[in-house]
This record gives sequence, structure tokens and C-alpha cells, in this order.
Amino acid sequence: MKRSYKAVSSFILAALLSGSAFALDSATSEKAFKVLEAADDTLAYHGDYSATMSLLIQKPGKPDESLKYKVFQRPDKNQMTIVQLFPEADKGTGYLRDGDNIWSYDPISRKFTHSSLKDALGDSDLNIDDVDQSDTHWRDNYTVDAFEEGNLGKYPVYIITLKAKTTVPTYSKTVYYIRRDIPLMLKEEDYSGSGRLMRTILMPKYTKVPAGYVPTQIVLRDELNKGENTQEVITELTFDKLPDTIFTKAYLEGLN
Repeated sequence: MKRSYKAVSSFILAALLSGSAFALDSATSEKAFKVLEAADDTLAYHGDYSATMSLLIQKPGKPDESLKYKVFQRPDKNQMTIVQLFPEADKGTGYLRDGDNIWSYDPISRKFTHSSLKDALGDSDLNIDDVDQSDTHWRDNYTVDAFEEGNLGKYPVYIITLKAKTTVPTYSKTVYYIRRDIPLMLKEEDYSGSGRLMRTILMPKYTKVPAGYVPTQIVLRDELNKGENTQEVITELTFDKLPDTIFTKAYLEGLN
């Protein structure tokens, strides 16, 4: 999944990360975008694909909650369909994207309502735009604010800070930590417009498949509500061409 699926203040960076900062200019911005695009290209999601996405939601004082979705995507046409499989009470709830149009589907009322990439899946910390894999999302929606080299644990990484230039991204600023030996996204930090850390995403596990790498375990941590996190596990990946009908309202209506 290109996932797309995806910075702390400077004094914390200085304390935690050893590295050197590049002077930010158009050439540096271009290099940063190329690193981000290389991270996308390293993933296995280059055409149609489907996957099962299981979410475990953990909140202090509450029992764990499990959600399961089927995801279908055609990145080159910005088409995506997400169908909820579990729990049974919400089975058939869906999301449909076709270009700039996004709808949510309620199988009880059998009605579609306009939705947003910023909407969360269930009560999880995962937003619809976390699943979005369109090829031009970096350049379309962000400017590069900083580009540095450092270390994250045992891995030498690029640290790229992006600021949103459109209303499409959920967060005003996002910082990505990308391995330098293999361009794999290891960590993402999402910030509000005031600079407050809102969410951290960790990608500790990748699986190599013939088409590339797949992040098969992802941890999304809510930084506003300590102890709340969502663990995402990806299984049942296929990369066969999908029928056009999957990316239609009729497909979601026909599931129930």
C-alpha cells in the first residue's frame, strides 16, 4: 500500500537525533519529494489491489475493540472502496472514492452521504486519507518545510517535514522518517496548526512480496489521549486487476 500510508520541535530533534540539516531551497524540496515518491514506489501498490485490514482499538478503562475492513483500490484513477466486515452490527458500512468525490454508505438506511478523507474509520485513529494511495498526493497537497538526515533507532533516516498547502490533508504539518538504505517509511508525526503533536504512526513490520514491500503492522498512537492507540494489521493481499463495478455505488448497495 502506498501508503501512504504517513517532527518534533528543533530542540528535541537535536537531543534525540544526530544529523545534519540541508539548506532548504528548490533543489532540496525536489530531493525531499523524490525521497517520498521513492518510498511510495518501494511499496507493492503500483496498480489495482485488495487487502483485508484488521484494527484493534485500545483505550484506557475500556475493553479492546476490533474492526475489520476490506479495501479495494485503483490508485491511478483515485478510486477506492472500503467495506466493513466486522463487527456484525456494522457489516456492510462502506466508503467510496471516485476522484474528488467521497461518499459513506449506511446499509441500514441504504443511503449515501458525502464524506471526507479526514473522516475516521469507526472509532479508530485511522483516517480514510491514511489509506489513500494517489500518486501525486505529496506534490499536490504539501510544501517541504525541512529536510534533514538523522537516525531513528538503528536506522539512518531522512527526516522530512511537510506543511499542508491545501485543505485535503487532515493535519497542518507532518514529519516523516524514511530509511536511507531502503526507502521505507518508519515513522510519521502529525501536528495541528498550532504545532501540537496530535498523532504518531509507527511502521515496525514490513513484508517483502514480489511486487515490493508491504507494511503489514502499523501502530497509530493518539497523542492527545494518552494510552489510546490503534493497531493495524494487513492480510490477504492481492494485486489482480479489479472489476470496474467494485468502484461504484451499486457494488456497495448489492452487498446487503
